[in-house]
Amino acid sequence: MTIFPPDPNLTALRLELARLRSERGWTYDELAHRTGLARRTLIEIEQGRTIGSLKTWHAIAHALDVPVDHLFARLCEGHEPPAEPAPDRPV
Repeated sequence: MTIFPPDPNLTALRLELARLRSERGWTYDELAHRTGLARRTLIEIEQGRTIGSLKTWHAIAHALDVPVDHLFARLCEGHEPPAEPAPDRPV
């Protein structure tokens, strides 16, 4: 029997992006300038029309001066994140 993980909470991820951007008082243009990403890409991510790549989220995290794991932790909102592997258990 295969046990699938719960769906990632993409809404929580994009809401965290919106919160952090708003907290800094940045427009989409400002975030685009700081990330090197297109303004349209940022809008589509924040509005849930696209997810973005790992490279995209890495650029966003650096621009916002937060660890990328701070953003990605939001993917587990509403369910338990995976447990840390035991020290003697291979990953």
